[in-house]
Amino acid sequence: MSDINKKSFGVWIDTHNATIVGKENVDSGEFVVLGHVKNAGPDNNSNEKNANNQEISLTHKFFKEIAGNMPNIDHIHITGTGQSQEQFIKFLAETPQYKNAIATESTSNKMSDENLITYISEYFN
Repeated sequence: MSDINKKSFGVWIDTHNATIVGKENVDSGEFVVLGHVKNAGPDNNSNEKNANNQEISLTHKFFKEIAGNMPNIDHIHITGTGQSQEQFIKFLAETPQYKNAIATESTSNKMSDENLITYISEYFN
């Protein structure tokens, strides 16, 4: 399979937001924004253990929502701030549907949808 027909996606992610970029027709066409996902974060919880468990659960739900926008990943490039990229790559590696996907990462500041599309298009071309 050539790189041109691979199901390639890009994600900008931090702890609260994610922007998913992929090709219009999944494996062909121009890169477009496929969706935005928000992670509200945990409620104010006086019990540290419960707050930690809630945060883990919400992060897992956040990652599942992001992955739900990307059927059958061949190659994904994840960028953003902080440690969220590493956590998301680990989530993909532990999920049977995505474990064979090639995942790469970089660090970048928040960017507009247009700049993210350009960044991901240049990365895969």
